[in-house]
Amino acid sequence: MKSHRHHAIRDLLVTTTVTNQDELRRKLAERGIHVTQATLSRDIRQLKLLKGPAGYALPATGEEDELPEISGVLKDFALEVRQAQNLLIVLTTMGGAQPVAASIDSQEWTEVVGTIAGDNTVLIICPDNSRAENLRNRIEAFLA
Repeated sequence: MKSHRHHAIRDLLVTTTVTNQDELRRKLAERGIHVTQATLSRDIRQLKLLKGPAGYALPATGEEDELPEISGVLKDFALEVRQAQNLLIVLTTMGGAQPVAASIDSQEWTEVVGTIAGDNTVLIICPDNSRAENLRNRIEAFLA
């Protein structure tokens, strides 16, 4: 079932423009594939789909196993990072939160317990204030 769904997602992205998750979910439903938002988010992460101003895209051939460099993703999408104790908020361009969160998650940094992405905001949860500050400094260095 999962491989069938992944194949359908790839096919949709080759044949049509898909600008957001809800649109992708609806297009899959039209093909008889009904998924929850959580399942679709996992599929997007597993397929390593990229999201830009025009919508979702497949990674370039041969790059399916590698996410774009964190520095490029942060420079393309991130606008600002703010700290509130052990939490960081990364403000992004509209639609930029998912690629930023996926890139941060793929780094497997010890400062990151987890991320939550909205449309233009990423919440990063750190184990403590000190590690949050270290990570904020690292992200700000990428943005400079």
